[in-house]
Amino acid sequence: TWAMIDTKTAQTRILRFNSIAEAKAEVQRLLDADRSGRLIANGNWTPGQIFGHCASWIDWGYTGYPPSMSNPPWFVKLFCRIMKRSMMTKPMGKGFRMPKVEAGTYGTEPMATQDGGSKLLGALAKLEAGAPKFPSPAMGALTQQEATMMHLRHCELHLGFLDLK
Repeated sequence: TWAMIDTKTAQTRILRFNSIAEAKAEVQRLLDADRSGRLIANGNWTPGQIFGHCASWIDWGYTGYPPSMSNPPWFVKLFCRIMKRSMMTKPMGKGFRMPKVEAGTYGTEPMATQDGGSKLLGALAKLEAGAPKFPSPAMGALTQQEATMMHLRHCELHLGFLDLK
């Protein structure tokens, strides 16, 4: 039987992106590894899910957030706004699950690796081109720099679960 991996203790790579270009280069490197059969995932999600998840969170700032995310509890908003600077500059922690969200987060639909990678590259290009149009339900309005820092930290976390064999 298949067992869930404890993502808090799963082996991951420590990544640090200083620019969107660095994140795009890592996505391309991972897509190339997938095409040659060398890409592995060290968590509970497929590479396509990881790429698609990161892309979804970026895209929602430009297309609008799903209604299920529209009104987080006040304490979540308060926590996120107090921790905003830290969340943009420090690595995100592994294994976090959003309370009362069945999958623990949003945007984890199954997706082919190459499709997810293309989606993430497209989302990163949007982020590179300008600030999000829609405010984050938990963080409020973000400048382009704030959104970039937040999404780079998010990509570092999740792409760290991908490696080459």
